[in-house]
Amino acid sequence: MPVSDGPTIIKKYANRRLYNTGTSSYVTLEDLADMVKKGEDFTVKDARAGDDITHTVLTQIIFEQEAKSDQAILPVSFLREIIGYYGDQMQAMLPGFLDNAMKAFSEQQAHMREQMDKALYANPLKREYYRKEEASRALGATSYRAPDEDDEMAAIHTVTGDLDDLRQQLRLLQDRIDNM
Repeated sequence: MPVSDGPTIIKKYANRRLYNTGTSSYVTLEDLADMVKKGEDFTVKDARAGDDITHTVLTQIIFEQEAKSDQAILPVSFLREIIGYYGDQMQAMLPGFLDNAMKAFSEQQAHMREQMDKALYANPLKREYYRKEEASRALGATSYRAPDEDDEMAAIHTVTGDLDDLRQQLRLLQDRIDNM
């Protein structure tokens, strides 16, 4: 995609076709969803009037994702709550609250992924073994004691503790979502 100073402009024509001015090609709502997932910034403009219709198109993408998904992200109770805020005096506060809640959720998700990577894919026992083995080689030693059963139990205890922490964080996150 060509480098630009701002977000890519997507033009929406009367025939509902979407044109990506950055790549000079027509795109679909699915392509726009992929751009969002990749973190690519874009603005959708009505080709005739020039109005910014990004909000409407993103809402349409959510609608289509919810319709085709076997497991919808937005629970019915949440949707009812959102609808209830239209016309309410608190309507103006809701977008900021939801934006902050999603940012907090994303940060928690990144932290949880990091913890899961550490717990599931990084064996602390092996990492420590190889670190000590390299240190021994640097000092001229010929070998280092391989990990024994006690070391393995300590590593399992560490991983189990990390998983318990992740479970607790997941419960807290679910409570926050339920309270929204």
